Amino acid sequence: MTRRQCTGEYKIKPIKKKVRELLGYPYPQRIPKDAFVEQWIGISTDEFHRAKDADVRYMKNVHPLIEMGWSRSDCTHYLASLGLADTPKSSCLVCPFHSNAQWRQIRDTSPEEWQDVVEFDAAIRKGNARANTAGKKLLGQAFLHRSRVPLSEAPINHVTAAERAALQSEPADVYELEHGVADGCSPWACRGEVDAPAQDDFGLTS
Repeated sequence: MTRRQCTGEYKIKPIKKKVRELLGYPYPQRIPKDAFVEQWIGISTDEFHRAKDADVRYMKNVHPLIEMGWSRSDCTHYLASLGLADTPKSSCLVCPFHSNAQWRQIRDTSPEEWQDVVEFDAAIRKGNARANTAGKKLLGQAFLHRSRVPLSEAPINHVTAAERAALQSEPADVYELEHGVADGCSPWACRGEVDAPAQDDFGLTS
């Protein structure tokens, strides 16, 4: 596993930038102490430990699912009651935490996206081009699939023990949203990711 920065790059930085735009104070303007937005984050009771205050004063985090006492199971059953039981689990297309079932879903239902993913997997094999140029080459090779073979050759047709167990123990609507590895995307951060250092508006750690 290499450095994980998708949360900072694709969630936190863009959200902070947009919030500044909404407030009318784009970076590097200072935001008055009494100006802020209320940000609702869909963290459920299963992940209450991730419900934290924002690291900037112009954002106030609110966690409505926790306030209502809703678990992820409550959410999936609510979606099912609205006829939305097939709402897919959100994640990046090239997330290395995809289960075999999720890789199969992309391959079997979206050939163009599958081709993009296969090409991305091949492109990362030797690591980041900028790092390589700077003499910080990757020790080994990078792969999206945990089998550490090219995605086009990976054993994604294999139904894992976790998939079989989930199919036997969970209602279909819950399984469709939640199958896959325990790590992966949640509404605000990556499950299984250690708490990252605070970032400023340019993603610089402190």
